Amino acid sequence: MITPDIQQVIYAVIIAECQQLGCTVIAVGGIEDHVHLLTGFPTTLAVFEIIKQVKGSSSHFITHEIKPGEFFKWQGSYGAFTVSHDAIDIVAKYIRNQAVHHHQKSMIPHWELTQKSLDNLNRP
Repeated sequence: MITPDIQQVIYAVIIAECQQLGCTVIAVGGIEDHVHLLTGFPTTLAVFEIIKQVKGSSSHFITHEIKPGEFFKWQGSYGAFTVSHDAIDIVAKYIRNQAVHHHQKSMIPHWELTQKSLDNLNRP
């Protein structure tokens, strides 16, 4: 669970890891059970490499620095989508306002609902 007391620290770790990989972070946002990340990245990197590094470094930081001894693990799956240059500002605004959108149950894109449905189907 990404609780409010650790949310900004986790985002900072995610941003730092992305920057170390040569990515340009445009937006990070989320709620208790997921994070959205909008980033530009070099053509020499594959999406799975970025996700692997971001999940690994942030998980390690949480379990060793923020909440030692407590269990934390990102879900095994992820979704990745391309965004046209014209849509970057709209998507970034959506990501930055995740908590509001989820609280109001407004503007949740079809793909996010679909991903949550798929995740629920994959659970034992």
